[in-house]
Amino acid sequence: MFLQTPAPTDAAMGGNSNAEAMKQMGFANLVTHFNWVGWVVFITLVVMSFLSWYFIIANAIRNSMVRGRADKVINGFWGNPSTQDAIRELEAQPKGEPFSKIALDAASAVAHHQQANKGGLAESLTRSEFVDRALRQAVARESLRLEGGQTLLATVGSSAPFVGLLGTVMGIYGALTGIAQSGNASMTAVAGPVGEALIMTAIGLGAAIPALLAFNFFNRSNRVIFARFDEFAHDLHDFFATGARVESK
Repeated sequence: MFLQTPAPTDAAMGGNSNAEAMKQMGFANLVTHFNWVGWVVFITLVVMSFLSWYFIIANAIRNSMVRGRADKVINGFWGNPSTQDAIRELEAQPKGEPFSKIALDAASAVAHHQQANKGGLAESLTRSEFVDRALRQAVARESLRLEGGQTLLATVGSSAPFVGLLGTVMGIYGALTGIAQSGNASMTAVAGPVGEALIMTAIGLGAAIPALLAFNFFNRSNRVIFARFDEFAHDLHDFFATGARVESK
């Protein structure tokens, strides 16, 4: 007497089919089925993500260094009894330190104004106006440097989801076209292309969310530093224009 192997039921066949369909929804399968549109979208998102993370890390390091050195530079300048010694200490600061550059521009403006008077040139601007103009230019320059990468972060945060959505739309369109041509609308035929298309949306969101969060964080951090720029510049103006610092209450 021989035992007969039971024929596979429809449920078992459907389960195997679904399992095979799920295996085709991974990232590796997505890359192997890219067309030229998919490659353009994917490379664009990868470049966006790389650039945004570069500026996130660079801005985080730069802002941390600026905020960490701010009190040392400012207090060191006002605490030094000799203006010339204070200026030499400012010149020894790192190249990217903004507070020292603002103070050095003010000191340079005073020196230039004094030299012009010694040479007998007509005085078109008072010392106060000359220092004020130099400080405004220095604050604007350092503020612009501190905002480096902000435009890119805002662009990635706002556009990356739509770039990913473009890849999703084109992927689903390609899937539907393939189904129409083959006449096969099974789970295996549908799940793979649709899953691959949705991965593009996930990649777009993965690039946009960190960029958007970083933009908001650095925007707030920069506003605090800009306020300190203005405060320091006003004190420098009073010091170099009148010879004494006006102490805030």
